[in-house]
Amino acid sequence: MALGVATLLTACAATTGAKPAGPSPVERLRQDAEAIHVLGISGVQVRVIAPDGRQSVATSGTADLDTGRPVPSNGYFRMASTSKTLVATVVLQLEAEGRLSLHDTVDHWLPGVVQSKGNDGSRVTIRQLLQHTSGIPDGLPGYTTPKEYYQQRHDVYGPEQLVARAVAHAPDFPPGKGWAYSNTGYVLLGLIIQKATGHPAHQEIEDRILRPLGLDQTRWMGTSPTLPQPHAQGYQLFGPGSRVDVTDQIPVDHESLSWVTTTRDENVFLRALLAGRLLPTRQLAEMKQTVPVNAEVQQLWPGGRYGLGLVERPLSCGGTYWSHEGGDGGYITLNGVTNDARRSAVVSMSEARGDTPEHILDQEKAASSLIDHALCAEGHGTP
Repeated sequence: MALGVATLLTACAATTGAKPAGPSPVERLRQDAEAIHVLGISGVQVRVIAPDGRQSVATSGTADLDTGRPVPSNGYFRMASTSKTLVATVVLQLEAEGRLSLHDTVDHWLPGVVQSKGNDGSRVTIRQLLQHTSGIPDGLPGYTTPKEYYQQRHDVYGPEQLVARAVAHAPDFPPGKGWAYSNTGYVLLGLIIQKATGHPAHQEIEDRILRPLGLDQTRWMGTSPTLPQPHAQGYQLFGPGSRVDVTDQIPVDHESLSWVTTTRDENVFLRALLAGRLLPTRQLAEMKQTVPVNAEVQQLWPGGRYGLGLVERPLSCGGTYWSHEGGDGGYITLNGVTNDARRSAVVSMSEARGDTPEHILDQEKAASSLIDHALCAEGHGTP
């Protein structure tokens, strides 16, 4: 499958006039995109924005295994859990406006919703939901075989149903006494946003973030099982000889996770957030107060720490960067922006190799290396 590059970059000569010690930023970006594809991942698209605003785009693989058409450099993909950063931003905006407090309990806003099997909404705070320290179980339905995918792909759940499924299980730990990723916590945050504003969370995200930033390629799709054009098909590897096109499906938590976006919009959003354009100084500082993730997630994010809807990860060139990856329906996306918001990168992969822990880790490592190289590079971009 051919490697395509939508924007080529000019290598910068070393200040001494000597030959560069390694590949130029453009070559590294192309190599890193191809390295992901070589793992067996059908399609890859990458966009990097440099401090001067110039953009670099690379693609690799194919958008459709049947036709072999190229990966679009501006293709839509499912945003998945990266939308947690959108939700967290709205919550912190409401906190800045005095409309809620991070110390408010779940019961304060949603009385009786979290009261089962030892889960107690009177002891869980909004901050704990944002930071995955609530102990509330992660109970979203999912599929692990092609048969389950075809059976479940159009199932629709309301947020209250999803919460009830989760709290039918005992908590992972007492509130504030551990860390475990919980989609359920963000389902509850969406309900709290609606209670505090009178509007669905997706409407508040559109009004408060997307429209002010001009992010017209980020859209809430509701219960639509399709994506706008152009897009690569999304594939799931269930095992040897079992690769399925899973593009056609409704995200389980369609109220919170049914967003599509592009590498351009995701870059712009992350840069604006870290530049302080969406939150006051105090709320952005709160968002960046982190705790260590658990041992299981440390395998995926070595040295990773979780703030309020934002992940902090170390850079090989020193310092850290901020991100929030997402994966759903065959689309896996990693991203990153430097602390000064001057350099950002997004890589979207249109296949999830989720059949073994080794494949999951290899895919994560390859994409993380691309982000690290892009954020540590110099000389990205053309006029």
